Amino acid sequence: MAVLTANAIRTAMQSGEIVIRPFRLRQLNPNSVNLTLGKTLLKYDTTHLLDLRIEPTTIPIEIPPEGYVLEPNVLYLGHTNEVTHTNVYAPFIEGRSSIGRMGISVHITAGFGDIGFNGTWTLEITVVHPVRIYADVEICQVAFHTVEGTTTLKYEGKYNNQTGPRPSSIWKEFQAGRYDVTAE
Repeated sequence: MAVLTANAIRTAMQSGEIVIRPFRLRQLNPNSVNLTLGKTLLKYDTTHLLDLRIEPTTIPIEIPPEGYVLEPNVLYLGHTNEVTHTNVYAPFIEGRSSIGRMGISVHITAGFGDIGFNGTWTLEITVVHPVRIYADVEICQVAFHTVEGTTTLKYEGKYNNQTGPRPSSIWKEFQAGRYDVTAE
C-alpha cells in the first residue's frame, strides 16, 4: 500500500474520489489532512460491568470554551468535526505528534477505515496524566492508502453515516445471532 501525497489528496478531492467536509487548506499536510475535535465526548457509565452482549450506557460531556480535563484510566469517545468519505482509498487515522507528546492517544485499535465509510470518526481517547483539551483543536490526521485489486464490497456497516461519537455496537452482533454464546 502507498500513502497519497498532499497533491494526490487534492486531486482526489477535486475528482470526488475523496470527500472531506468541512475542508480547510491549512489542515493539509505533506501526506495527510488534520482533523479537528468535536465538542461532544461520551464516557461509559462504569457503575456496572461492561458486557459485549449488552448495549452500553454512556454519559455525554460537552467541552466548554474553557476546555475539559481528561483523566487517566477513563475511555473518552470523541469525534471529528469533519466527515470523510471515499469509495477508492483506505483511510487511516493517527494522532498528531503534538497531541501524542501531551500524553493523549486518539485511538486504541480503531484507526483503520474501510473503503466506503462515510461519516465522522469516533476517537477512543485516553491520557496518561490529566490533560485539558479544547473543542476544534486539530487532534488527529487522516491518510489515504491505495489498495491493490478491485472490490465491489463497500463498507455499509453499523457506523456508516455516523455523526458525533458512537459507543460500541457489538451488542447488535450478538442480538443478530452472529455469536453462539449463552449467558452463564
